[in-house]
Amino acid sequence: MKIFCYDQYTYPLPDGHRFPASKYQLLRQAVEAAAVVPPQNLINPVPATFEQLRLAHDPDYIERVLTGGLSAAEQRQIGLPWSAALAQRVQYSVGATIGASRAALKEGLSVSLGGGTHHARRAEGQGYCLFNDTAVAARVLQAEGLVSQAVVIDCDVHQGNGTADITQDDPTIFTFSIHGQNNFPFRKIPGDLDIGLPDGTGDDDYLAALQEGLVQALVRQPGLAYFLAGADVHKNDRLGRLALTKAGIAARDQLVLQACQARGIPVVVTMAGGYGRDIHQTVAIQLQTVQLCQALSELW
Repeated sequence: MKIFCYDQYTYPLPDGHRFPASKYQLLRQAVEAAAVVPPQNLINPVPATFEQLRLAHDPDYIERVLTGGLSAAEQRQIGLPWSAALAQRVQYSVGATIGASRAALKEGLSVSLGGGTHHARRAEGQGYCLFNDTAVAARVLQAEGLVSQAVVIDCDVHQGNGTADITQDDPTIFTFSIHGQNNFPFRKIPGDLDIGLPDGTGDDDYLAALQEGLVQALVRQPGLAYFLAGADVHKNDRLGRLALTKAGIAARDQLVLQACQARGIPVVVTMAGGYGRDIHQTVAIQLQTVQLCQALSELW
């Protein structure tokens, strides 16, 4: 199994900023310490190009992200101050998901230790998301003739409004989002299948709803699945509002992966959100996801 990481491309944030940027480095270090894969399978991606990004994003918006043309209001909506280093970082983030997509087609399963930036819409960013790595990657593989149909299984606690915006009226990419109904974004953009859950939803109710959604999402037998394995469904997440346990999240991951494996569908796994009150708890949850992926990768 190939794991793509890009945490070495750092960017400045103001002191006390609420975004847990350090979790990416901590997760990569945890993956290395646990020897989840051989060192040669931990891969530095190629950054996404302008031409790849424009398959899902407005060219003028891309240009403003890359050259520092975002307004103050746009930066506030994104939640991150622009810098050249940030622009570089998000190109590598998308590149990691593109690389992981190609690896999944060859091996059945691959992982990016980031990604899942599902609030980025076609012509605007939001919620710490500048470019939508999932939509770009799916469109890149479609343009290369490697995949015709894709499915997005979005298990981040927040609804995937950006992915829904980009793929509206696109029957080749099916978007399924299971999320906290009362959580951000408060003005949701409907995807193909949305399951909104009440605050405080725990393991059993979550897994039952997910099981039902997977049946509908996978019925078309897509050529590739994108699984956004957000850790922010955990009961101790600062931004979550749901109440899954660590064991419940493991059951979620296994349910998604085995449903795809049983149908012969390759899977790209991205980490998406995670804002635990204890960042090390978030990292432990995401490491659990990566380790489960490695254990199941032999089934493909």
